[in-house]
Amino acid sequence: MGVNGFLNIDKPAGNTSADVVTKVRRWSGQRHVGHGATLDPMATGVLPVCLGQATRLASFITESHKTYRAEVMLGESTDTYDSEGSTTASADPTSVTREQVEALLPSFSGAILQQPPMYSALKHRGQRLYRLARAGIEVERPHREVQVFRIELIDWQPPRLSIEVECGRGTYIRSLAHDMGQALGCGAHLTALMRTSCGPFDMTDSLSLDRVEAAFRNDDWRKLLLPMDTVLGRLTA
Repeated sequence: MGVNGFLNIDKPAGNTSADVVTKVRRWSGQRHVGHGATLDPMATGVLPVCLGQATRLASFITESHKTYRAEVMLGESTDTYDSEGSTTASADPTSVTREQVEALLPSFSGAILQQPPMYSALKHRGQRLYRLARAGIEVERPHREVQVFRIELIDWQPPRLSIEVECGRGTYIRSLAHDMGQALGCGAHLTALMRTSCGPFDMTDSLSLDRVEAAFRNDDWRKLLLPMDTVLGRLTA
């Protein structure tokens, strides 16, 4: 018999969002399992996994506001805009000050135009951009308007800094890191990313993948499920 609801999983680094769904599908024996709001493999944090009828609500999760904590390394740009890529440019970042960074952040707030990275799952003429990028092909990516509701500097340990970002759908934190580096004149890339909230799902209630697997082994995983009202309640509020 099908089970309906959500698991608020803290995705570990190195796993794709699809990897987590595959594991939950295998452990649960449920046919309909999906997720809302994809996380990059290197990213950690809140990944809502939908089971049964809850998969129909995945698009509402994707559309919801999200909050991230990101670590950025100044002085080096990469082709993926994160630490998993190859260096494309480098410059000495020692002249960059905290005051410069704080003065820059408002320009990345509100409705901003952002160019998606080549290493992304977006499609160009039916092909995933990351597949083209791996083949050494770069194509024009139109800038898209995204919403950044809040961006704050939360740690300054040069050449590393940390920001907290609350944003809407389609915002690439990797692109934010890259664009900040370009604006500062030294280049930058993302070195760590954690999603702390995704719509009604929050990191404080998130479950490690090991905890979820153990619950399936012990056959008490259903008590971890959040009801469909977790999302439906927001839609009707």
